Amino acid sequence: MPTKHPRPRRLLRRRGLTTLHLGHAEPLAPPPWFSPDPVTTVTDIWLKRLGPAHDGLRIVHLTDIHHSLFTPLEDVERAVHLANRLAPDIVALTGDYVTLSPDYIKPVARALGKLHARLGVFAVLGNHDFQVDPDEITRALRLHHIDVLRNTHRALRSTSGTLWMVGVDDLWWQANDLPAALRHVPARDPKIVLFHNPLGIHEAAAHGVDLVLSGHTHGGQVRLPGFGKLYGRRKLGRRFIEGWNQLNGTQIYVNRGIGKVLVPLRVACPPEIACLRLRRL
Repeated sequence: MPTKHPRPRRLLRRRGLTTLHLGHAEPLAPPPWFSPDPVTTVTDIWLKRLGPAHDGLRIVHLTDIHHSLFTPLEDVERAVHLANRLAPDIVALTGDYVTLSPDYIKPVARALGKLHARLGVFAVLGNHDFQVDPDEITRALRLHHIDVLRNTHRALRSTSGTLWMVGVDDLWWQANDLPAALRHVPARDPKIVLFHNPLGIHEAAAHGVDLVLSGHTHGGQVRLPGFGKLYGRRKLGRRFIEGWNQLNGTQIYVNRGIGKVLVPLRVACPPEIACLRLRRL
């Protein structure tokens, strides 16, 4: 059953109970300790400004692929296969495609080029991409028909209005320029911003963005009782580590990602393919 976010001041019926939904996901089961396959999560995202033609739009969100010795190409291809089975209208990729070496760029771009979406595959770069070679990664992804948004936007037009896909470069490398990415985008239209680092929510909220899709955190990657997360993000606190949240009316979804860094495993933090269904309030 998909998680629904958010329907403020409304009572929702779930599993035979009437509860006041406060915007927090209910865990269906504890995460497996070791997860070779990604877990698919399904979440309804309610947007006030969404046009009727975009109601029900399905976005499949992948992030933090980290193709490397720790994340072999077979893992990437498996994630692509599972994503395509969800029949997405849009695929959103939010960065960190490789780790350390440029040798991984062409293989991961080829694998991601097999993603299929009715309205397009959109991507931004992450901090690891900037560390390796941002221009070469951009060229490789575009060669395989992935629309890499470097501080720019694309319009998804319909008879009932326009939905804007906006992409912002990495915050850690101080390459982000959200005002440039939003230039000529009407303030009244709904906007989805791809921002690798969830800290971008603060700037996005200041610009009235409807939804931010992020990665970067790996959800912690390794979670040990009594020890916390191996791959923590202290600047994020606990609020924007994974899943759905909001800040001043701007919603955010932080995906746990596919790959691994620092250590070649995930513990109690399975890789994730997020399926987000846009709903009109």
